[in-house]
Amino acid sequence: MNFSDNFLGGRVRRWRRGFLVLGSLLALAVAVCPSASAADYGYIDLTNPYLRKIPLAIPDFKSVSGDPATVELAREGARLASQTLDFTGYFSIINPGAFLVDPKTMGVTETDVDFKAWTGIGSELLITGLASLSGGVVDLELRLFDTVKQERLLGKRYTARQADLPRLIRRFCSEVLMLLTGNPGPFESQIVFVSGGNGQKEIYTCDFDGGNPQAFTRHGNISLAPSWSTDGLWISYTSYQRGRPDLYIRHRLENRGAVVAEKGINLNGQWVPGRFELAATLSFSGDEEIYLLSGGGKIIKRLTQQPDIDVSPTFSPDGGRMAFVSKRSGSPQIYVMDMGSGHTERLTFEGPYNTQPSWSPKGGRIAYTAMEKNRIDIRMIEIETRRIVQLTQGSGDNESPSWSPDGSLIAFSSTREGPSRIYVMTSFGTDQRRLLSLPGAQSQPDWSPNGIQ
Repeated sequence: MNFSDNFLGGRVRRWRRGFLVLGSLLALAVAVCPSASAADYGYIDLTNPYLRKIPLAIPDFKSVSGDPATVELAREGARLASQTLDFTGYFSIINPGAFLVDPKTMGVTETDVDFKAWTGIGSELLITGLASLSGGVVDLELRLFDTVKQERLLGKRYTARQADLPRLIRRFCSEVLMLLTGNPGPFESQIVFVSGGNGQKEIYTCDFDGGNPQAFTRHGNISLAPSWSTDGLWISYTSYQRGRPDLYIRHRLENRGAVVAEKGINLNGQWVPGRFELAATLSFSGDEEIYLLSGGGKIIKRLTQQPDIDVSPTFSPDGGRMAFVSKRSGSPQIYVMDMGSGHTERLTFEGPYNTQPSWSPKGGRIAYTAMEKNRIDIRMIEIETRRIVQLTQGSGDNESPSWSPDGSLIAFSSTREGPSRIYVMTSFGTDQRRLLSLPGAQSQPDWSPNGIQ
């Protein structure tokens, strides 16, 4: 798979020109003009919990030739763009039935777009596309407009194999979000999770939006607690494949890895950001303690020293601090350790049972699972202020939060529809929706970094 992309419009100051190369380069696209930075517009404030969705119109892209194959490709490209950007929760996608212009004859560049026809239906942003197809290679020009200011914000031209259209659209949507929010979105990421039934649980992966679910393990037993390495090349998990809870570390694409099979429990944890190391809970010394391991499964050092259960490590984005769960105060609560000094302090005090911390990739917040009055829900705590935000409430049991790589979304499992399923919501708890549904139950999601191919 491969495609090249280039900028077509606006006034860029901070964006980089270049090519995205996946395999061999198919075609050279010419950079034209840069685009404005997010700071120039400030459309989407990711710190605002009462974010207003921006009305966005995405008409069917135009076909250069008009042949049926290209027309269908252009229509599919627009559908994918609408679906991908709608997933973020930032946009209100306008129903095509409201359009005042015919996508087949409308203009697609800034010189011939009828901006009044789009503002007349409430659209504040517009995406247009122009597609051609020859010999299985698609050439696609995409533009983002501010219809109110009547100006182009972003332009890109991509050349790729026809089969790579979804990846091409995701790359453009990442550029759109980078412009509007300063973050690229989660469109080039995957989620690993547990799925199964009939007494068996296997590790699966899927695309950021729940598409393309694939079995990663076929142990025919119970596998649990998967997590991604921070380079996206490795997945670790605990499995009872050999009749005991061993820790497996496997390369995502190649048939290689390691197994940690110390006496007792070998419970998977989380990887250290930017390093080929992970923290895991082992019990060979008697009680369950957190250890730092190499990516090859070798024990580097013991991280916790209390005679109580310590589990569920998660790291700050710089790897300088580790949050974890301990019963040292009598009930499971979340603690934070400074990795340099070892100094540890308790983070959660509200509620009798707080577990499964997940540190935001943006640093300042931790999502976690809280059980109180026989209800299991997801909360978020601001580390500096200790302010707690309730993210789920009154909809089954909700647990195992995991942040998207850009910190805008949280995946979690919920029983709100019966069996446990994987759901996603914004970082403020809005737009909660099911991600996918497979036979059996799905649980314990972990979101990968961006750049998964």
